[in-house]
Amino acid sequence: MKHMILPILMIWIIQGELVFGQGFNLSFGSCLHQEKELALLSKAADQLPNAFVFLGDNIYADTYDSMRINKAYQALACNLNFQTLKRSVPLYATWDDHDYGMDDVGKYYPLKEASKRMFTSFFQPPNPVQLLSHEGIYQSYRFRYRGKKIQLILLDTRTFRSSLKRINKPSEETDTYYPYERLYLPVYTEDSTMLGEGQWAWLAEQIRVKSAVTIIASSTQFATEYNGYETWANFPLEQERMAQLIESMHKEHVVFISGDVHYAELSKVCNAAYPLYDLTSSGISESWGFAAPNVHREEGPVMENNFGVLRIRPWRNELTFLIYTQQGLRLQRTISLDELEFK
Repeated sequence: MKHMILPILMIWIIQGELVFGQGFNLSFGSCLHQEKELALLSKAADQLPNAFVFLGDNIYADTYDSMRINKAYQALACNLNFQTLKRSVPLYATWDDHDYGMDDVGKYYPLKEASKRMFTSFFQPPNPVQLLSHEGIYQSYRFRYRGKKIQLILLDTRTFRSSLKRINKPSEETDTYYPYERLYLPVYTEDSTMLGEGQWAWLAEQIRVKSAVTIIASSTQFATEYNGYETWANFPLEQERMAQLIESMHKEHVVFISGDVHYAELSKVCNAAYPLYDLTSSGISESWGFAAPNVHREEGPVMENNFGVLRIRPWRNELTFLIYTQQGLRLQRTISLDELEFK
């Protein structure tokens, strides 16, 4: 009887870098309620991606009571589909408002340190020293694939974010372009921030790292137009600062992933030296009745519950954006990495 030789996927952790024996697919998603079934997590696990990134609203706590945050994490831990994903795939995470603590909150949330402790305890990041060394939960990791380095940067868009400018007067929000009541206006003051100066300085150091592809994970959408809800466009100077940082560092092959909005879409902005793509996947269990206007939308929207995949094939010099629902593949777009280079 001949022996069957099976391919073995080997994973090593070396000084904060994950080394995979074969293949690279980064799956991700957001907006999952701990009391729901979360069947899409098992579907994502079935694909055996190299990693899965939770992009925020990983639980719905919405509270000023730390015990309620802890209880929500305990409920997620008991979810069978979450357990399947955790057994199958290395997990990475950042947070958004509902798991950070409260709807649309920023740096003034009083329980942010307690929330950070519970986040860290639950997700057990591969390099917890990163989180212990600074305020907030921003992190970065590097994967090696076929001799190429792929960088994952997880931003924290909550701990340091300035207050939003709420619309108070009805006359300010009346606009037929928006088929809904907008909540916020853009903030143009120079001291307003999404990331805070400490995280911006850290991000500049990460951008300096050489990599074949850099994935920047943001809980809120980066590449959409202003729509009156939470996006980077509420802080246009910060949005511009990100593009300028990438350009000033001559950093090529940067792509964004995001969540938050309860639908999926692929957006592209051209306010940098090369186009910046943002693949949004939301939500794993939560849904929304409509998609906000977005002149930068390239594909979508996909309104069903979904998760996203970035498929990176350096030997083909290509990157593929994918969105899956329970019914299967719903969005696919492949670009050449040449498009993400300085001309």
